[in-house]
Amino acid sequence: MLILKRVPWVALLLVLLSYSTLGWVISEAHPPRFVWPVVVFAILLLISSLTIPWSQMAELSLFFFKSNTRTFVFALSLALLFFLMLAWFRVFLDTLLIISAAILAKIDSQASGLKPGQAFWLTSVFSLAGLALGVALQMVFRS
Repeated sequence: MLILKRVPWVALLLVLLSYSTLGWVISEAHPPRFVWPVVVFAILLLISSLTIPWSQMAELSLFFFKSNTRTFVFALSLALLFFLMLAWFRVFLDTLLIISAAILAKIDSQASGLKPGQAFWLTSVFSLAGLALGVALQMVFRS
């Protein structure tokens, strides 16, 4: 019962709501079936990248900057992402909302004393439940 008092409910509710809008938008587009596993993988990748300790993140960043070629490719990729951000500003804002909600859940989980593994699984459950809720609501209101 003690862990239920430590759970950051407000941040997790924001995660649930933001991912439900993502589920609604994707479901409204009627994507092929292979898109859903890709979306779930991307969500889990985002959440796991937020729970990686900073020392491991520093090791990963050193991988990108070991050679001039890798640094050049990394800079070109960032320039492409910046162009896509400007071209699809609405999609960028939705993505920024989702990332901000996940970061808030991570910070609140860390502040409440949850371990990184617990924070990962808790945030993952709420984000995937929000995605499913958005799909279900879009199907109900579409009829």
